[in-house]
Amino acid sequence: MIGTSQMLKRLLRRFVKAQGGVAAVEFAMIVPVMLAVYLGTTEGGALITMDRKVQSVAGAVGDLVARENGTISGTTLQDYFQASSGIMTPYTTTDIKQIVTSVEVKVDGTTNVAWSREYLNGNMSVGTTYPQNQPYGRASDMASMADIAKGSYVIVSEASYSYKPLYGIVFDTAVNLYRQSFYVPRFGEPIVLN
Repeated sequence: MIGTSQMLKRLLRRFVKAQGGVAAVEFAMIVPVMLAVYLGTTEGGALITMDRKVQSVAGAVGDLVARENGTISGTTLQDYFQASSGIMTPYTTTDIKQIVTSVEVKVDGTTNVAWSREYLNGNMSVGTTYPQNQPYGRASDMASMADIAKGSYVIVSEASYSYKPLYGIVFDTAVNLYRQSFYVPRFGEPIVLN
């Protein structure tokens, strides 16, 4: 009779020499890591794409308003808001908030809001974060632009969006995206909103 210790040694040698299930075990160990990397890359790519779209929305509206020659109607401004919302396709546009503000930059560097409009869920409203005839609330953001535009006006365009992850597996909390663009009116005169 073979002793128990000898039988155990034989079984252990056979187990070490066996190659049949090695690939399956290695695959089972690496799949969760590969899946997490794949889903993380997909989520990260979608987040970067959305951030670029928010930047494009802020830039498009500000640029269109800055190209106006002296006056802009409320209807035209609303059309600009709606057109720039199309940049968000194929993502939903209901959650994007857009604000356009005309800011007077005085020679001493102080600011004054000439007008400001907000666009959210297809509606343009007068009540924004920046009240008319008040200093611009985010003056620190436009410090370098104010140096360039002293004694003139600046069109400030903002866009914000709360991005919800596609799958919610890698990260499941919403990410707030915000972009801001500054433009000097092309014709060098204030743009009046009618």
